[in-house]
Amino acid sequence: MNFLTRILNAFRRQKTDLHRSHEARMTWASGTGRTAVSRTGVFLRRQLWIWPIIATVFLGTLGFLVNRSIAATMKANLHSQLTTLVSVETEMLQNWIRDNMATAASLANNQSVRESVYELIQGLEKSAEGEVPVDLAEVRRKLQKQLSPTISSHGYAGFIVADKSRRILAAATQELVGQQSIPEFETAFSTVLKGNTTICPPFASVVMLRDASGRLRSGVPTMFVCAPVRDSSFEVVGLLALRILPELEFTRILQLGQFGVSGETYAFDKQGTMVSNSRFDDQLVLLGIIPDRSDSQSILNVQLRDPQGDMTAGYRPTVRRSEQPLTKPVAEAISGKNVVEIEGYRDYRGVPKLGAWIWLADYGMGVVTEVDRVEAYRPLTILHWTFRSLIALLAVSSVVIFVFTLRVAKLQREAQKASIEAKQLGQYTLEEKLGAGGMGVVYKGHHAMLRRPTAIKMLDVDKVNDASVERFSREVQITCQLNHPNTIAIYDYGRTPEGVFYYAMEYLDGINLQTLVERHGPQPESRVIHILHQICGSLYEAHSLGLVHRDIKPANIMLNRRGAEADVVKVLDFGLVKAIDDAKQAGLTAANSLTGTPLYMAPESIQTPNSVDGRSDLYAVGAVGYFLLTGHPVFDASNLVVLCQQHVDAVPIPPSQKLGRPVSAELENALLSCLEKLRSKRPQTARELAQLLSRAPTAHDWTLELADDWWNRRERGTLPPQPTLAGSNVVERSSEFDQTMIGVPEAETEQGLDHPG
Repeated sequence: MNFLTRILNAFRRQKTDLHRSHEARMTWASGTGRTAVSRTGVFLRRQLWIWPIIATVFLGTLGFLVNRSIAATMKANLHSQLTTLVSVETEMLQNWIRDNMATAASLANNQSVRESVYELIQGLEKSAEGEVPVDLAEVRRKLQKQLSPTISSHGYAGFIVADKSRRILAAATQELVGQQSIPEFETAFSTVLKGNTTICPPFASVVMLRDASGRLRSGVPTMFVCAPVRDSSFEVVGLLALRILPELEFTRILQLGQFGVSGETYAFDKQGTMVSNSRFDDQLVLLGIIPDRSDSQSILNVQLRDPQGDMTAGYRPTVRRSEQPLTKPVAEAISGKNVVEIEGYRDYRGVPKLGAWIWLADYGMGVVTEVDRVEAYRPLTILHWTFRSLIALLAVSSVVIFVFTLRVAKLQREAQKASIEAKQLGQYTLEEKLGAGGMGVVYKGHHAMLRRPTAIKMLDVDKVNDASVERFSREVQITCQLNHPNTIAIYDYGRTPEGVFYYAMEYLDGINLQTLVERHGPQPESRVIHILHQICGSLYEAHSLGLVHRDIKPANIMLNRRGAEADVVKVLDFGLVKAIDDAKQAGLTAANSLTGTPLYMAPESIQTPNSVDGRSDLYAVGAVGYFLLTGHPVFDASNLVVLCQQHVDAVPIPPSQKLGRPVSAELENALLSCLEKLRSKRPQTARELAQLLSRAPTAHDWTLELADDWWNRRERGTLPPQPTLAGSNVVERSSEFDQTMIGVPEAETEQGLDHPG
């Protein structure tokens, strides 16, 4: 519309120039309105044919530019998402591999296991030399008994012990005992006999084993983690291999990479064979890629080759599968190229894909994450057809365009008038803007009758959709259920004439905990306990109603002076709150979506977001307390993936060690217990955490007098700022809703505004 308006103005100026001598003294306010309407009407009647051309050229140009911009943005996002996903999947897989290798190495270095292996080796040597033989069967039984506890506790399916000549001395499967230089074991055995612990990719068993259904057969998918056995001089004398069932943890880790309708992550070996399960096994049976049997599965049965056409669309190859080329990810990964491909290639079914892949040279296998090209670019395709349809329609609909143009002009005038009147929202008058977030804007205002200061949060009119309105309404409804004095109070809820939803809440003249630490440094133990006590009170009420906040962080907690009380905590922003009964919020959040602020997220919020409960909030409370006490977040990382991994498996540095000075054991233990990885080891309720905090010797040292003195000095501007210790390389952001904070300008005191989280 700006483009069309400029054209009209140009014609208007041209006509004005012709009559300048007559209209030189006419002002815009006095003469432009009626004259412009008249001239525009004449032009449109005489030149009506130009509108379809202008509109078509305009939309065509706009469509081209928008398409190019969206395509570039979409490709960049796809590149980032695929890179992140394959990196996370690979890191999880490598963590699992390292855990198994550590277990195997520890068992191989066990003194009793080593002695049994020596006995087997020496017994075989004596038998070969004709000496009195050792009872090898008894030694094997003893060795199996020594290995059984670890095998049972870690879910291994068996073991193999071999000497330096690759001769199998003992095994859970008796058919293997005595065999030597089995080709399938050669690569892994060679690596181990050089002194390195390793794991081999899945391969088909060479002896009869029981499959997942309990049938005894050969060719069952199997894999081994192998570690060297050394003598007293640290020389390798043999090896220990523990059998892993790949269909359990190995495949499960890769299946976590399934996303959307067509996204999947799978592993392959250097021969181009899939060594994990595909998500399309049923379809592979119908396409004839794997046999039509009840126990058919893709692991070890699919050669990752390009059939040169989309088999799911009816194409059938003209050459045997063994003669087809390897798919692009497999061929490039085996050659050592780790690539992200967003232009497209064909997968093992011939379906066009986008993907990213990594080759793990140490383990002889690769990992690829991919998604159908059609699914990935569906928004762009919809945009293409939308613009094409509009251009085609405009080419034959000049009258509709004319009416549409006039209608849009009218709507623009009405929207401008409504936006001017928006400063008055029912009984509320808006005064000043306090902050803005991803979905809303917060103003300071007052009620026309009550005259009390009020914070008014409005949903951004440009970002209104059914989901955002429902979530906005839900935030109000849930917060209204909470009556605890440390939870922000909601006064009113309504909608402006232009359709903007808003709600009014108590105005907080204070400072959030993020700003508190950034400006004034780490806080005293007694004050930290005082603040955490109040947070626990607010959360205990929410948890008792079956609600989990899910975004407890310093920026969502305000410290205020309310009435005659100083250091009163208010917990804000219940926009991400989750009902423990998922039926209460069906459809409001995507399944398994990552929700919250990464610096304060519990491990289960990262791994299984739908399983969070009140103890997940307590993890965040512990992280907030850690931040208040030390001035630093619990973990610091350069990117989101590393930070999430630290929350999952890293051990926090104790606050006393972080500060370099003593911290009361009761407070430190309470914070670290909140930060336990297992929920069962954390305090089970917010009230239990409050009781733990009460046991600290400094729990009652922060008095009303100290709090009043701090706030008085802050208001007078005599509170000296301290160098901040806070900070993180990872951006604090929520993935679900805007984190708008309620604050007031502090130009007279600390020169700033409590900005949105």
